[in-house]
Amino acid sequence: MKQLTLNGEFTVKGKGLHTGLEIEATFLPAGENHGYKIQRTDLEGEPVIDALAENVTDTARGTVLARGDVKVSTVEHALAALYAAGVDNCLIRVNGPEIPILDGSARVFSQEIDRVGLQEQTADKNYYVVKRKIEVRDPETGAHLTVLPDSDFSVDVMISYDSPVLANQFARLENMADFEQEISGSRTFVFVREIEPLLNANLIKGGDLDNAIVIYDRKMEQSTLDHISDLMGIEHKKVDQLGYINNRPLEFENEPARHKLLDVLGDTSLIGRPLKGRIIACRPGHKINTTFAKQIRKEIQRQELQAPSYNPSHAPVMDINTIREHLPHRYPMLLVDKIIDRGETFIVGIKNVTANEPFFQGHFPQEPVMPGVLMVEAMAQTGGLLVLGTVEDPEKYSTYFMKIDNVKFRQKVVPGDTLIFHVSFMSPLRRGCALMKGVAFVGDKVVCECEFMAQVVKNK
Repeated sequence: MKQLTLNGEFTVKGKGLHTGLEIEATFLPAGENHGYKIQRTDLEGEPVIDALAENVTDTARGTVLARGDVKVSTVEHALAALYAAGVDNCLIRVNGPEIPILDGSARVFSQEIDRVGLQEQTADKNYYVVKRKIEVRDPETGAHLTVLPDSDFSVDVMISYDSPVLANQFARLENMADFEQEISGSRTFVFVREIEPLLNANLIKGGDLDNAIVIYDRKMEQSTLDHISDLMGIEHKKVDQLGYINNRPLEFENEPARHKLLDVLGDTSLIGRPLKGRIIACRPGHKINTTFAKQIRKEIQRQELQAPSYNPSHAPVMDINTIREHLPHRYPMLLVDKIIDRGETFIVGIKNVTANEPFFQGHFPQEPVMPGVLMVEAMAQTGGLLVLGTVEDPEKYSTYFMKIDNVKFRQKVVPGDTLIFHVSFMSPLRRGCALMKGVAFVGDKVVCECEFMAQVVKNK
């Protein structure tokens, strides 16, 4: 799948939940591999903050991103709408320290994204694929978040509070296409008993009965309720029984759980890539959500390219017979067994390393190790198939090495290993010359990487 950006720009206006300031945020299309970035247009130099987990500095009643002294908060609702819509690249220009709260949900953001539409870009989406169970726990709150391998992305959320009004709730999102209808309109929520401490902490100055679900779950004197209303600058409201005291009724019976799911999506977007996996979140909050995102970001930074997924039971894109039609190599120098994936800018090949490889006879008899130069050759052959895919009648052409740079060997390859090669263009093909980067994996570990230039030449 290709990366997506907005097909046009849109602007939202409203007050900030925590500051109470009137704020305007404009969402603009962005180029390939741009990701999500937030620009503070009210500050000198209009600094930009990357919406990535390592830039999270606070998670009290919202997710706060910062770069140095520059901060922007309440980013999760807007990011959830972008992430659920499949948007990969977007610049958000905001003239204040937070994104407007609007009605406390992501509904307006989703509606505006739907209105302007999406534009497909030429670069491929770069997924983070969950390949093993991941668990994150917070002993202080009892929250835990589990992520399991899956062919797509889905979220289950369970919440639990010591409250007679809001006790246990569950929400699920199986298909991101259902986000706008099922999740986006779910509002943030607060208990009446929390309001005064939050105000004393310099938070929720812009909160009211229209941008948050307010839960009255412990009896208070009317004078206390009036005092809280005065602190928030809203009209007094007479409350006779426990329950929800909003001006607008609940969108869904389990709206709080759905909003927590919305927050999980917004915080998951801080990974910087669309994710393939199933998230099961129990009592989630921004702290544990962003802890999970930070853990994945560290993995991405440690190994920029994730090992491609390989399922031997799936039919290959190119089998050995098709490869032989395209490449002139034959035994013992044909070092690619099949191609399992190919896009316009990348290709993924497989080499099954067996004990019968002829090079093991002399390299080395007592400790068989695949020569590094042959791993590079195998990647070059895989890259040759990528280049030949750009010409008509590929059987009439051959590719030749011109240059090899930055070769690194990280681990031995021995009989029984399955090599997975990921080769991609580093720049567009020009005059028959291709600059490519190749990475070889065994399992999830990088065993070799290099950059090389090759030229496609028509056979005589």
